[in-house]
Amino acid sequence: MAEEKALPVAAVDEVALRKAAEFVEAEEGATNRLKGWLGPAVTALAIGVSLFHLYAAYDIVPTQTLRPVHVACILVLTFLLFPIAQGFRNRIMPWDWAMAAAAVATIVYMLMGGDDFTDRASLPNRTDTAVGIVFVLLVLEATRRTSGWIMPAIGIGFILYAVFGPSLPPPWTHRGYDLDRLVGHLYMTLEGIFGTAVDVSSTLIILFTIYGAFLQQSGAGKFFIDFSFAAMGGKPSSSGRTVVLASFLLGGPSGSGVATTVTLGSVAWPMLKKIGYPADAAGGLLAAGGLGAILSPPVLGAAAFLIAEFLKISYLDVIRMAVIPTFLYYLALLVMVELDVRQYASDTGPETATASLGEISRRYWFHFLSLFAIIAFMLAGFSATLSVFWSTVITFAVSFFRRDTAIWPPKLVRALADGTIGVLNAATTCAAAGIIVGVVTLTGLGLKFSSIAIDYAGGSLVLTAVYTALIVWIVGLAVPVTASYIICAVIAAPALIKLGVPDYAAHMFIFYYAVLSEVSPPTALSPFAAAAITGADPYRTTLQSWKYTMPAFITPFMFVLDPKGLGLLLAFPPGSGWGDVLWITFVAAVGIAAFAGAIKGRFLTDTTGTERVLLGITGLLLCFPSPLDAIMNIFTSWDVPYPQAIGIALAILVLALQWPRWKRRERQPA
Repeated sequence: MAEEKALPVAAVDEVALRKAAEFVEAEEGATNRLKGWLGPAVTALAIGVSLFHLYAAYDIVPTQTLRPVHVACILVLTFLLFPIAQGFRNRIMPWDWAMAAAAVATIVYMLMGGDDFTDRASLPNRTDTAVGIVFVLLVLEATRRTSGWIMPAIGIGFILYAVFGPSLPPPWTHRGYDLDRLVGHLYMTLEGIFGTAVDVSSTLIILFTIYGAFLQQSGAGKFFIDFSFAAMGGKPSSSGRTVVLASFLLGGPSGSGVATTVTLGSVAWPMLKKIGYPADAAGGLLAAGGLGAILSPPVLGAAAFLIAEFLKISYLDVIRMAVIPTFLYYLALLVMVELDVRQYASDTGPETATASLGEISRRYWFHFLSLFAIIAFMLAGFSATLSVFWSTVITFAVSFFRRDTAIWPPKLVRALADGTIGVLNAATTCAAAGIIVGVVTLTGLGLKFSSIAIDYAGGSLVLTAVYTALIVWIVGLAVPVTASYIICAVIAAPALIKLGVPDYAAHMFIFYYAVLSEVSPPTALSPFAAAAITGADPYRTTLQSWKYTMPAFITPFMFVLDPKGLGLLLAFPPGSGWGDVLWITFVAAVGIAAFAGAIKGRFLTDTTGTERVLLGITGLLLCFPSPLDAIMNIFTSWDVPYPQAIGIALAILVLALQWPRWKRRERQPA
């Protein structure tokens, strides 16, 4: 049976789609399209890598084996699929074969050495050092091929920092390490390249990528879009609402901002255009919706898996901490969409879906099963690795509920191959990040940097948080989310923790600001991809995406600067309970709505200058702790959240001022 189309919208121009696909390749890498026997051979290798990792998830493979084998597989596929330069694309050159062989040789040398190899990490022999140098260079080159030159350059910078420590000016000076000691730490231990980042890459990241590939081959992506169109169709604002809901449903399983933006934009842009959205505003909304993919359970972005590993907590805890912030993020988008209706929407609403919500749900309801299964397995006590393994099995099994969704052998081959190929960018980034983490642990840079940051901030938590957000944002201008999070988690998080912020709150704060790299030039891949689809100016689209996302990115300060704000992470400080969580969530929601109104210049209706200022003050009072609390507690023992109470009162005042004008406008004939 042929699949039903959700909306009879105009097709997006093929040139625009190809241009948008280039931004997906910029995030995930532009792979070779191999002909002849090479194509099937590399596909078979990728399938083998996926099967190995699925086996490793089901049956225990020792860490000392899994991590090196994972890196070897990733390096080999990277050198075969990613050309050394664009001029050599779609073919494998002799040097590619040589680098792939060298990658295997360095890992075989490591595994053959056994315990003796790791025991001499602090005093490696000449052969160890030579092989280690080759391995480090291979990792840097693989990362350059998949994600550009910036991440390798940062890795080289950290290596130079480790070697030339005694020559650096205070307070950056350290004892310095010779090349033998440094290579031994990075190559011969589990604290360098084979450390935490590669551990997460070899387990959770690749398994979730395989899971996402199975969902895609089963047609779940199309169902999520159809479901959203059917659920939200019928009113002028429903186009924007559809983007918000569909981006959550698409992004939750994928964790890729750019891919979600392109997939949704190819269908939603004609609809947004029809009701009056300008190209740059539509692109900004699409990019903001795609950005939510990195923040949304159950997958989030690859960096979220690293949070669990860095903090030694379960991935279910990370999902739990992300629930309310995700709700607030999409609430911000919904509020902005509702405000957009008053500015952009014409009298012509979008066409309704050709199939009803009930009909679409009756036919394809089973696509939701695996999403719920991941959480259910974790709640039942399964590890995150086993949970995603069995959810992948469920996705495969339930796909046969309908003929048009069944993952027959051709689709199965594609899913297994795409699962591994799709992880190459993140996996090489994790390997290169191991160089950074290794240098930080070896030199103690994290503690040194935290002391420097606190000194610059004069011991102020507020200033330290602001500086940290700026550092994460600046790093994110140059590198992807995963790399930005890793770098800042090891050098910036200790400063917040040292000032009393719980470690999980500090890492979530850094994670959320690392996500801003997706909408910040020059790596603003999601807005640039959306602009390619809509035909808008990419920089104006980026500014629009900032407008849509900014209200929600105020909230991370709440769970860093306010002890009660930990309730947004479903954490319970001493003496707090569910009532406190509900209150702080309500306060944050009102604050976000107020910020959105101040940014857009309209609430119930267009704001006056005074009302816009009041909305901005309302957002500040609700979303940021104020010295007023401490001042008022000097004079009274009442535990009253004065700034929040004033903020709620100001919100009510603005509503009261706008209500008569809104009612008059509603009474006017169309």
